[in-house]
Amino acid sequence: MKRRFIFFLYRLALAAGFPFLILYLLARCVRRPEYAGTLPERFGRLPPSFSKTPAGSVWLHAISVGEVNSAVGLLKRLRERLPGVPLYVSVGTLAGRELADKRLAGLADGIFFAPLDFAWCVRGALRSIRPALTIVMETEIWPNLWRESRRCGARLLVVNGRISDPALPRYRRLSWFFRPVVEQADLILAQTAENVERYRGLGRRGPLRHGGNLKYDFRPGPMAADLRAWFAGQRGRRVWIAASTMPPVRPGDVDEDIAVLDAFQALALKFPDLLLVHVPRKPERFAEVHEELRRRGIACVRRSSLPDGPATPAALLLDTIGELAPLFEIADVVFMGGSLADRGGHNLLEPAYFRRPVIAGPNLGNFAEIARDFRAASAFAEIGEPGELAPAVAKLLDDPALCAELGARAGRLAIARTGATAEAADEAARLHAEGVFRRPLRCWEWPLVLLSWLWRAGAAWNRWNTSARRLPAPVVSIGGIGMGGAGKTPFAVAVASLLKEDGLRPAFLTRGYGRRSSGSLVFAAGEPPGPLDTGDEARILLRSGAGPVGIGADRFEPGMLVWSRFQPAVFVLDDGFQHWRLARDLDIVLVDALDPFALGRVFPAGLLREPLDALARADVFVISRARKGRSYSGIERELRRVNPGAPVFRAFTEAAGWVDAATGEPSPGLSGPVFAFCGLGNPASFRETLRDLGADLREFREFRDHHRYSPGEIAELREAARSSGAVALVTTEKDAANLPEVLGDGLPVRWLGIRTQIERAELFRSLLRQKLTPDSGGGR
Repeated sequence: MKRRFIFFLYRLALAAGFPFLILYLLARCVRRPEYAGTLPERFGRLPPSFSKTPAGSVWLHAISVGEVNSAVGLLKRLRERLPGVPLYVSVGTLAGRELADKRLAGLADGIFFAPLDFAWCVRGALRSIRPALTIVMETEIWPNLWRESRRCGARLLVVNGRISDPALPRYRRLSWFFRPVVEQADLILAQTAENVERYRGLGRRGPLRHGGNLKYDFRPGPMAADLRAWFAGQRGRRVWIAASTMPPVRPGDVDEDIAVLDAFQALALKFPDLLLVHVPRKPERFAEVHEELRRRGIACVRRSSLPDGPATPAALLLDTIGELAPLFEIADVVFMGGSLADRGGHNLLEPAYFRRPVIAGPNLGNFAEIARDFRAASAFAEIGEPGELAPAVAKLLDDPALCAELGARAGRLAIARTGATAEAADEAARLHAEGVFRRPLRCWEWPLVLLSWLWRAGAAWNRWNTSARRLPAPVVSIGGIGMGGAGKTPFAVAVASLLKEDGLRPAFLTRGYGRRSSGSLVFAAGEPPGPLDTGDEARILLRSGAGPVGIGADRFEPGMLVWSRFQPAVFVLDDGFQHWRLARDLDIVLVDALDPFALGRVFPAGLLREPLDALARADVFVISRARKGRSYSGIERELRRVNPGAPVFRAFTEAAGWVDAATGEPSPGLSGPVFAFCGLGNPASFRETLRDLGADLREFREFRDHHRYSPGEIAELREAARSSGAVALVTTEKDAANLPEVLGDGLPVRWLGIRTQIERAELFRSLLRQKLTPDSGGGR
């Protein structure tokens, strides 16, 4: 109760401050017009493409430049540990976004500005990217972000956690407020043992340990080719990098840009060949620093205008984001800014990685542990005030041996404490497996919850009022709990194939959704149906050749027709979990790994056909579309909560080969860019399969489930594919059944055949025999 009251107070405070926030945002937009473009995302409206993300993504929040740099290694590890899982990164600053766009290209599936910490803003982001895990880096304690992530079923991991020296007194004063907030995290990996105690002091009682500092695992990106070429033209000159310089915090504080230029002008008298690389931390200072360089008569070239400018300037103003780290390689001396001004310092490890000598001021509270290590090892030159900067640089330039020794000590420290990224990735993969996303409702959707109770009541009445009839042979049902695709039809084919291998003659029963014929129909195995007779799923069953197929709304009637003609040993009922009119001997329920519980609510508030408690009827669970080597402990936990006795298997989807849609003949693999389209209940499954096949995907177009394509639509798709540079259209086997009979001329259309592989197949086969054959004690 106390925890809820604290969050209530926080929301009241946010509501009271909302008018002032609007004024602040307007002022930011006036000062920097580009800030206005960030507002939709800050209010939770992410790009429409994000909303196509399957449930189970990872959201990594990295506020600014330093966190983005640290996130690179972690994202690479997560790509290895969680292949196919969408990775999204949020940032809070324009500089962080610019760097993220450069450094995380190819690593992150999407980058966006973090939502403001209003619950409705956070929920908007959560609805778009549907995470199973939220990762928060460093000191980003946002109460609603933390709480809403947990409420929607995501796990919450804090990596590189720290509470800085300047922030500590404020957190301690408000520990009564932060106590329930920090308890929201499933695990906090703190940078240092000291930070572990600081979190404990805030009231953290849950899992918390020293996880190391991701910054020790820093690896720079490559230097831009034009920069490397420009520096090659400065060969023979000594280079001083003034990195991440900061303006004063308050009147009387140090302006590091002025301090650096004062020191440089003093040094230039003794070292006329010295090249200053001046790197202001804040982009809004670029123009101001450039003007100051001109005012002082210091010949300068701006990085953004290269190769224009003097051939041998005295200074290079690095007025871009994300290009500093690789430049440390060519430095003779580095001054790390933010340390003379009262800003808490910046990361000493980046120049240390290149074994370069570093000078820093006394204000290193943001990197207190690293600073202590460097002081203890005498691995950097520490100065106390701006007047000491020029003498410190001169001393190092005059003493190459001292430069080498300081650089070597720093380099040893930077290497000795690596490994935090690997530990964070391991914990992220573990927690991701435990998360199961539940979509938060919008305000206007709450009436749908009331309507869902009517749906439940209708389903309960339908079941209570229906008598199940029994066929002459055992029935195994393949079904699901949610609307939309879970891979039921391919799995039905896989089950029928196993039965056939065991000498049992299977037959399929299906509704024939989308067919234009009426009444009950029966087809022999492999018999080609008319184009309108069956519906797409029935055609897949027929094409498999595993057994005859009976089609009808009431599966009993076509079942008896199949029995009269073929006398199968077992009926395989496709999509039968809610088909009350037919008695079953085995209920197998598929749970889609890509969207396990259909947004967690019954239709129309969600996409569940029944409440999750209905899973208690299942005899066997299968997590479909799983990935080999990945844990699904969160899904299994939910299943066992409802039905602890049913075994849980996993099934994997594999590509069986491409088929030419016009001829029906096998087609060679993809040999160029493709344009994909599909009409599936869960189109993300096809997208993921194409990604696994390494397809060069130019565009992916989605249609509603069971969509029947017209010749005009195929012509339009071909034109769009040609415009995109694709050499072929590709789709699924299910969609192939809905293509026009005549495809016409143009780009080839190919569909992908798939097969389902069942984990622990022998155990699954044994269970089928036990339940369905009389001599094993099952069947009837």
